[in-house]
Amino acid sequence: MIKTLIVDDEYNAREFLEQLLMRYFPNKFLVLAKCESVDEAVITIEKYNPELVFLDVQMPNKNGFELFKEIKEVNFEVIFTTAHSEFAIDAIKFSALDYLLKPIGYIDLLETVKKYEAKQNKASQQDRLMLLIENIDFGSSQFHKIAFQTETGFEFVKVNSILYCEAESNYTKVVFLDGKKITLTKTLKLVEELLPANIFKRIHRSYLVNINYVTRFNKTNDYLVELTNGESLPVSVRKKDDFINAVIQKN
Repeated sequence: MIKTLIVDDEYNAREFLEQLLMRYFPNKFLVLAKCESVDEAVITIEKYNPELVFLDVQMPNKNGFELFKEIKEVNFEVIFTTAHSEFAIDAIKFSALDYLLKPIGYIDLLETVKKYEAKQNKASQQDRLMLLIENIDFGSSQFHKIAFQTETGFEFVKVNSILYCEAESNYTKVVFLDGKKITLTKTLKLVEELLPANIFKRIHRSYLVNINYVTRFNKTNDYLVELTNGESLPVSVRKKDDFINAVIQKN
């Protein structure tokens, strides 16, 4: 059984999540304890050494992210729970971590449990949690680093080092300013949802560009954008107006 800890300042939320786990996943989870604060969770984690922690983000005194500043080594998986914080959800997504949106439903819980069971790399979990804290401490709604899942693990990159992304069937090729390229195990649509919309614009069904690095828009014959590295990429007729408006607003 998976040794589990539930951390949430709301009594009803703790009880409800435990009931969901017991009802739909009998003999899979062993709930060792339920904590109402980060301070209590730190003590309980040291005592029980759980394998999985369901961690509420919004809590008084110390939010869920503060937990990782008080634990020397994170040797457990984390699934965040949150009610409405868009900033928190974006930070968690950028770090390639899992979360459940309250009120928690069976379908979402089932999908998250499946992802948890498929995970193997504990070291990568530690790295992604540290990236989460780094982004939170950055003190802005615009995160400066992102964790991308590749076929071999995770790549941690600066968001503004990305020049453009190109669809390759169900994968995405990411091209960086320095010429480096990586292949992600995500579609371009999913990558687009991860990256900040005020910087990255879809110009074509196959291309997503960082508008900071667009040097020219050529509308003679075929529509093309020229990037700082000299490459030219096509702009579809359907995407042209949205792209132009984005560039105008940026300037």
